[in-house]
Amino acid sequence: MDVVSGRSAIAGIGETVYGKNLGRSELDLACEAIVAACADAGFPVQEVDGIVSYHIEQVSEEAIVHALGLENCSFMARTTSGGGGAASVVGLAAVAVASGQAESVIAFRARNRSKGASYGGDPNQGGRPWEKAGRAVSGGNQWHHPFGVASPTHEMALIARRHMALFGTTAEQFGTQSVAQRFHASHNPRAIMRTPITLDDWHNARMIADPIRLVDCSLENDGATAILVTTPERARDLPQPPVTVLAQAMGAGPIHVALADYFRTSSSFDERDFAGRHIARQLFARAGCTPADVDVAAIFDHFTMAVPLSLEQYGFCGLGEGGPMIESGATRWPDGALPVNTHGGSNGEGFIHGANHVPEAVRQIRGTSTCQVAGAEVALVTGAISDPAGAVLLGRG
Repeated sequence: MDVVSGRSAIAGIGETVYGKNLGRSELDLACEAIVAACADAGFPVQEVDGIVSYHIEQVSEEAIVHALGLENCSFMARTTSGGGGAASVVGLAAVAVASGQAESVIAFRARNRSKGASYGGDPNQGGRPWEKAGRAVSGGNQWHHPFGVASPTHEMALIARRHMALFGTTAEQFGTQSVAQRFHASHNPRAIMRTPITLDDWHNARMIADPIRLVDCSLENDGATAILVTTPERARDLPQPPVTVLAQAMGAGPIHVALADYFRTSSSFDERDFAGRHIARQLFARAGCTPADVDVAAIFDHFTMAVPLSLEQYGFCGLGEGGPMIESGATRWPDGALPVNTHGGSNGEGFIHGANHVPEAVRQIRGTSTCQVAGAEVALVTGAISDPAGAVLLGRG
């Protein structure tokens, strides 16, 4: 057990409605989610003394402090990466609380994907960054944007095809995860896509970048999510059952590339390729448990083929076995051995850079999910398979 594990707890969760063209600013969405998280916890907003967000977040800490009238904000920080930071925002908040830098920290993410996107614009300001490639051809981007690999869809398609070539993984196995998540979303009143699909529907969906079909992709939507992390002692005095942060870990692999490695002639999906194995070793050692102890997982899924890769990286199956594990039904609620993304994930509920996976993990531990895993005591939340990334383990308080 390390110095952070078990020394913080999630006391409140808050979400806006998820949808397209909501017509609201990211600041407005962020404030609504933060107020909702505090209301869920029965906690005065003005007593929040820490703020954690993504490094690509457009809403500044200053704006949050002023808009909500926070009286004494003693800790402000941002995690690296986009989807890689999906769980790291909670991990960083837990570090702040455990180390005494703050007592009650809000971790949030707000997205407005309805803002106009134009070629050459600021890559991080609304819309889709890859549509603004005219401003993004320096650094690593210079090696792939000019050659047609201009979006995460293209990069993940290359990764998926490599996995298929090495291990015999099939596109239908990716599709099976898409179908499972849309089934989960059909039970979730917050979900944007509440109509379940079949594998035939998946086959008939428009191809985006082979083998990725439209229903494999995360949604483009507006919305915000916020999490209130505080001390275990304070959490026990609040109305909701406390959800303990059992452990957090962050990391980047020895060869650091955002999504795919274009600088080696081969990729074997081992520790040289992704940080997941490094993160998993730290995470489970710090929590004093193993993957077998995890009851439910919220896995970052900007594309559904990220799920089998993460299952392998985090030790739920062997290398190359993620596809067959999904095909077996293991990740589908209610009968699967490890239900994954029981809220519907990024292709069902909505896409807030994975931040909305954390509230679902909290609901599972509380016992209030719309796809509740019976007796769930330990939940895993991961960031993207890209580097840098992070993960947290949550458990009953």
